[in-house]
Amino acid sequence: MTVFLLLLLLLGLTRTTTHAAVDSSRSIQIMNESGRRVVVHWINPDTGEMVLQSDPDVLNGASMDLNSFVGHTFEVRELPAKKTGFCAGEDETCRVDHFTVNSNVDQVLFIREGITVEHSDSKTIALKSASKLLDDCKSIAKRQLSKNENADVDAAASILEELTVCVQKGIAKEIEMANDEITFQAEIRKKMADSWENYTCADDAVNATEPKKEGANWRGRKVSVMIDRPASKIHTIQNFLSPDECRAVEEAARPRLHDATVADGSGGSHKSDSRKAKQAGIKVDWKGEARGDPIARLSRRVYDYVNHVLPFDIRENGQEDLMSIQYFGRGPDDETPDRYMPHCDGDCTGLDFKPGNRMATIVMYCEMPKAGGATNFRNSGVHIKPKQYSATFFSYVDPETMKMDDGFTEHSGCPVVEGEK
Repeated sequence: MTVFLLLLLLLGLTRTTTHAAVDSSRSIQIMNESGRRVVVHWINPDTGEMVLQSDPDVLNGASMDLNSFVGHTFEVRELPAKKTGFCAGEDETCRVDHFTVNSNVDQVLFIREGITVEHSDSKTIALKSASKLLDDCKSIAKRQLSKNENADVDAAASILEELTVCVQKGIAKEIEMANDEITFQAEIRKKMADSWENYTCADDAVNATEPKKEGANWRGRKVSVMIDRPASKIHTIQNFLSPDECRAVEEAARPRLHDATVADGSGGSHKSDSRKAKQAGIKVDWKGEARGDPIARLSRRVYDYVNHVLPFDIRENGQEDLMSIQYFGRGPDDETPDRYMPHCDGDCTGLDFKPGNRMATIVMYCEMPKAGGATNFRNSGVHIKPKQYSATFFSYVDPETMKMDDGFTEHSGCPVVEGEK
């Protein structure tokens, strides 16, 4: 089967439950938003030795995952600019900051401009949420007190402040407990998703997931809604593309097919260990749209559908090329079948959207294999067995908050056993 992929960008725009000893291991995500390259070292508490953790550095706008333990301390150090050989600190010195892993969960470190580290975790998020709620209530109460001329405003304000501190602690505790429960449930869900992924891919007789909502039409095409969350939407659209559009894309891709690659985080790409397939990038001839070029016509339909679902008015300028991907089945005994392992097309961290990153994908199917080749969204429990000429749309950003999906659109392509996909 030939699969066409169009990934769209938006430009310019708890605690861990244990059964025995307390688990002091923590997973930390580091986000470099400093405008500079940095390196991250662990500081050995016994010897003071600096042990490199980044590989070898963290580029501006990039992120890195770190597995460590409560109480471990790290150094973040600015690297000299490649062009000038100098850092941006005073007297061109390289700026440094430090952070220590705390006992909270969901720890994210933001390296801000000036090489200052901002530490965010479950407790600080809960405290900020409580402060926001109480600030609103406090303002309303103060306005009411000021209207009463007979009240001792200073005394009332003092009492109100004490009340605020007391309630703030209580609300923060409640929110933290809720976050603990959410984290616990998410861990269970992800562990179950691993087993579910293996089961659904291994048994080709497994039925496709029933949609949450069915029967809607878009330009005469049947749309099934599989997931409809603010930051995670999954739709299937029947008869999304035509046989002549498939032929046009296949012909354009044929001389460009090569082993699948993935982005390497620094603007380049490398051969993929997670995706075994052939792929080809296809530039859309938008000038040919007026004369009915089938690839331009199909691509325009993609943008129209995305803008039908999301309120961003996405334009074709600056977007990624249309991608043709081909998977080949070599029988049930193939130990390394063509497939695509679970992954996210955009950030699936639940953090803020970064301008210029991906925000939606449409996968279009021209040919279907005899066995295998389903599309899985394992964290959402969605198993899609696509039909010829259909499409799967999914978006991974909340248009209201501009927060990214938290893993519900992580997806995979099950191994192709027989035929082509």
